[in-house]
Amino acid sequence: MRPIYLDYNATTPLHPAAVEAMTQVLKECYGNPSSAHWAGAAARDVLARARAQVARLIGAEPETVVFTSSATESNNIVLRSAARAAPQPAGRIVTCATEHPSVLETLEDLDVEADILPVDGDGRLAPATLAEAVGPETLLVSVMWANNETGVVQPIAELASVAAYRGVPFHTDAVQALGKLPLELAGLPVDFASFSAHKLGGPKGIGALYVRDGTPLSPLLSGGGQERRLRPGTENVPGIAGFGAACAAAERELPGRGERLGGLANQLWAGIREKIPGVRLNGSLEHRLPHTLNLSFDALDGETLVMALDAEGVAVASGAACHSGSTEPSHVLAAMGVPAELGAGAIRLSLGAQTCAEEIGHALEVLPRVVARVRAAGAA
Repeated sequence: MRPIYLDYNATTPLHPAAVEAMTQVLKECYGNPSSAHWAGAAARDVLARARAQVARLIGAEPETVVFTSSATESNNIVLRSAARAAPQPAGRIVTCATEHPSVLETLEDLDVEADILPVDGDGRLAPATLAEAVGPETLLVSVMWANNETGVVQPIAELASVAAYRGVPFHTDAVQALGKLPLELAGLPVDFASFSAHKLGGPKGIGALYVRDGTPLSPLLSGGGQERRLRPGTENVPGIAGFGAACAAAERELPGRGERLGGLANQLWAGIREKIPGVRLNGSLEHRLPHTLNLSFDALDGETLVMALDAEGVAVASGAACHSGSTEPSHVLAAMGVPAELGAGAIRLSLGAQTCAEEIGHALEVLPRVVARVRAAGAA
C-alpha cells in the first residue's frame, strides 16, 4: 500500500492542469506584464485569463480579483487598510476567537481595538452575537468562512448581512472554502475575501484578494502601479497561471467532489467511532467542509500520534500547518470549550481529490492499532 496523505487542508498536490499552465508560461512567456512590447502583452494575456478563471470560481467579475503572494498578505492588506482609515483614537475591528493567526496576530500589531467574539461549542459565531458587537466605532468585521483546523463553516451570508445593515465592511478569510464550497460572492454582501492557491492544487506562494467594486482599500506596499495599485510589484506570472488553471479545474470538478469526499469522510468517522474508544469529533458535524475531520483521543498526545502514524506511512496533522512545531494547545479548540487534555490529543484528517476508498479502508486498519500502541506506551 502506498503512503496515505490525509493532510489536504495544509497543501493539495499540484493539479496537472496547473503544472501544464506553469510549464508553458515558464517556457514561452518571459515578458514583464508592465512592458509595452509584444512579450509584455503576452504576459498580460496570461494574467487576464487567470483572473477570469479565479473570478468564475468565486462567482465574481475579473476586475474584483487582485493577485497577492498569499492569503496571509491578503488578510494583512484588508486589516491594515481598515486600521489606517480609523479616526484616532477611535476605531474597532470585530472578529472571532477561531480565526487564523494571520488575522489574530495582525490585530495585535495594530493601533485599533479588536473585539474578539466567542463561538459556540460547534465552533460557529452566532449572527446575534455579531449584531451586539457591531457599533458606531466598528471599522471592519472579519470572519473566516471555513476553519482550517476543524472545517467548521460559518453562516457567512447572515454574518455579512449584519455588517452590511450597520454599514460596516465585511472581510472573510475564504482560503479553505475555495474549491470546496460554492461561493457566489457577487450575490453576497461580502466586501473582501482572501484566497490562497495551494489549497486547491495551485502553486505555493500565490494568493488573491477579492475587492468588491467601489469598496475603499489602501495598499500594504508602495512602489508600483500593478494590480490597480493595490499590490505593487512585478507579478508572479507562472504562479498566477497555475492558480488560474487550478481554479478552472476546481470549477469543473466541484459539483461531484463534495458529495464524494463527504461520503468518504463519513465512512472514515463511522469506522473510527466503531473501532477506537474514547474519541470525539470537534466542531459541527452538520456545518463543516465535507472533507475535514478534527478528532480528539482520550489519553494520548496529538503530536505523538501524528509521528506514530507517519512511521506507518499515514500523513495527518495535529492542527494547522502554520502552528507546526508549537507545543501550545489549539486556540481554535480552546475557544470551542474543548478541555485542554482533549485538545492535546487532537488530530486533523483532511481528504482531497486523490483520496480513494482503498485509502480510507487502509487508514481504518492502521489508526486503531497505532492509537492502542501510543496509549499503551503512555500508560507504561
